[in-house]
Amino acid sequence: MEKTTVEYAQHLDEKDVLAHFREEFYLLEDKIYMDGNSLGLLSKRAEKVLLELLHSWKSLGIDGWTDGAHPWFYLSEFVGKKMAPLVGGQSNEVIATGSTTTNLHQLVATFYKPSGKRTKILADELNFPSDIYALQSQLKLKGYNPEEHLVRVKSRDGRFLKEADIVDAMTEEVALIVLPAVLYRSGQVLDLSYLTQEAKKRGIPIGFDLCHSIGTIEHRLHKQEVDFAFWCTYKYLNGGPGSVGGLFVHEKHFGTMPGLTGWFGSDKAVQFDMSHTMTPAQDASAFQIGTPHVLSLAPVVGALALFEEATIQRIRKKSLRLTEYFLMLIDVELKGYGFTIGNPMDETRGGHILLEHQEAARICKALKAEGVIPDFRAPNGVRLAPVALYNTFEDIWQTVQILKRILDEKRYERFENKRGVVA
Repeated sequence: MEKTTVEYAQHLDEKDVLAHFREEFYLLEDKIYMDGNSLGLLSKRAEKVLLELLHSWKSLGIDGWTDGAHPWFYLSEFVGKKMAPLVGGQSNEVIATGSTTTNLHQLVATFYKPSGKRTKILADELNFPSDIYALQSQLKLKGYNPEEHLVRVKSRDGRFLKEADIVDAMTEEVALIVLPAVLYRSGQVLDLSYLTQEAKKRGIPIGFDLCHSIGTIEHRLHKQEVDFAFWCTYKYLNGGPGSVGGLFVHEKHFGTMPGLTGWFGSDKAVQFDMSHTMTPAQDASAFQIGTPHVLSLAPVVGALALFEEATIQRIRKKSLRLTEYFLMLIDVELKGYGFTIGNPMDETRGGHILLEHQEAARICKALKAEGVIPDFRAPNGVRLAPVALYNTFEDIWQTVQILKRILDEKRYERFENKRGVVA
């Protein structure tokens, strides 16, 4: 069977062992959703748990903190245990709390301890802006000029990072390292094991942003002895817009006083003693600050149940097959149309592909008009994320055919080559 035909795509879907999970999601009518790396779709189970927790508030009032199917007082720890397998952490090393950036602030406030000539933070020039803003802020709070003390490893080509360049930048002046596990534009997967080993040799704590990796690639944070990590839950985890984030702290750091302390970081046994001397929890729970955002945690509970059943190993296997098929079709069908593939071609790619084109912004608008939901990243990137739990091989085939038609018929010329307010 010819691999570029729709029949072949349908054949792949028939053999897909995860195909039935698609029925768990609310799919957009007459749309092909390729933006799960920005916001995952709503699952029926996420909706169910959200409604259950709304009902617990309605029927129990304040007793919902300790009663009901999901007592709110222990909900962050419960969700943390459910997320732990997705990051390769022990159940007490993970907590659901805060957001990506607030958790990064917490972790940097805890692990950044400048001393002597070790005063700098090492990051990279391709990282997501919010991480950089947080690092700049933390440096200022310690009295350091970010222009001098925030070191950003350069990319040789504007797409990828060389691990060797990162290691070369691990000098005696570096007090902390914060890097992405997967680059948000190109989807490059960094070698966390190697980078952590090299940081450990030099006595530098290292942490990773897992926003574009959790839920689509496997992690082994505990085994690799990563010091800390943080992530959101609204992309591949399908927790919903603004859903509560997560963080990992290796058990070797249990007992370390969090840099930012708050009531819910207390040992639960004494939390309601109301002492002005904090007794922090002796695990990752200590790194909570405020009261759990119960209604933003609720959908995550239901969403994670799907990962327990599907397993991250099978999800990763399908994800690689989806992107491999996507890249094959692009190579065959879109050659000569001005596209450059901006993601790794081997298994060091994450869950999305990046197509670069000088007309990228208007191509994204044309795709939306044709029923495909993509993601634009300035200055010239079209990101397309076939998500293992709800996208099909036929979705990919259709997307490539629509892209080809948009270029053939110059349908993109109806739109301005400029991004919208939200891209």
